[in-house]
Amino acid sequence: MIMRNIYIKNQHKTLTFENTIMSDNTYYTAEQHGEFEVYELGDFVLEKGGTLRGATLAFTCYGHLNEAGDNAILFPVMFSGTHAAMAPYVGKDLALNPDEYFIVIPNQLGGGLSTSPHNTDGPYQSDYFPEITIGDDVKAQHQLLTEHLGVKHLQLVTGWSMGAQQTYEWAVRYRDMVERAAPIGGTAKTTPHCALYVDVFCQALMSDPAWNNGAYTQSSDVEQGLRRMAQVFAMMGVSPKLFNDELWANYGFSSKEDFLKGFWENWFLPMDPNNLLCMAKKWQTGDVSAHRNGDLTEALASITAKMYIISFEQDMFITKEDCIKEQQMIYGSELISIPSVWGHFSMLGVSTDDFQLINESLKRLLATTA
Repeated sequence: MIMRNIYIKNQHKTLTFENTIMSDNTYYTAEQHGEFEVYELGDFVLEKGGTLRGATLAFTCYGHLNEAGDNAILFPVMFSGTHAAMAPYVGKDLALNPDEYFIVIPNQLGGGLSTSPHNTDGPYQSDYFPEITIGDDVKAQHQLLTEHLGVKHLQLVTGWSMGAQQTYEWAVRYRDMVERAAPIGGTAKTTPHCALYVDVFCQALMSDPAWNNGAYTQSSDVEQGLRRMAQVFAMMGVSPKLFNDELWANYGFSSKEDFLKGFWENWFLPMDPNNLLCMAKKWQTGDVSAHRNGDLTEALASITAKMYIISFEQDMFITKEDCIKEQQMIYGSELISIPSVWGHFSMLGVSTDDFQLINESLKRLLATTA
């Protein structure tokens, strides 16, 4: 049963969810992720042809939009994540300073807080949820910013992993609106190697008989699949050195097994499998070259924003070489390389050095003249 305790915040199409249970899975609630707002997109037509009727986009904001509507920063989120995971990068002493900027963190369609498989009724419920693209996320965000929040120009778009894919999509699709962009640990077009990795972790999740082709009763029924998926992420998400030199011990874990269960499995176990698979398909098919008839060089050459391409040197999802290859196609862009044993997951800031390097990179970019 769906129970809601909501109120209309104002005359615009925004709902604030305070104590919301949108399905049996109580992970996707404000109790877990902090208060957020939900914008009603209406009947949202998807790039692949489906329509999400009564679609909603969850988001949170920090700071205030100026009268000109041009002090905004957009910070889309990664695979499996919500606004709560990226909120630590927002603060008065940080690059994303709410005293100076109006910072919007939108959640993904299919990510659990916005319209998603687990909270959709009718013909698109659960395993029948339609295919969504990175472009769909960005179009929904553009509608939120321009039609509801009054944003006219973005000083910065930045995001990690799938957030980086959305950043690239913004820089190509809405280039006149984007002053600066910083994709972090992500590419404009998913590489064949990365697409294979997505296949592998999806197969690990679906290998659990309880997945039942997506027609499970409770998310928790697919516990073994979620654990297997977490193990694949552990294998590729950080550097071999972190395991081989037992560096997990520096971060409060007593053993490799404790690290696997306390960090990786603990991250994925509360989540809904169909939500994860929905996001994974977006990740796998991300490609801004679709805007230039499949020509990635032309698509990236069209970017007018000042770009910092931030890579993680020991990232095995999206390698430094992957990032360099695309960075060389973007006029005036710069490559920033973070040398962390946390690999792709350096963005979570488990190491304070990683957090500081990323924050300083964003601060330098914001100080540049685009």
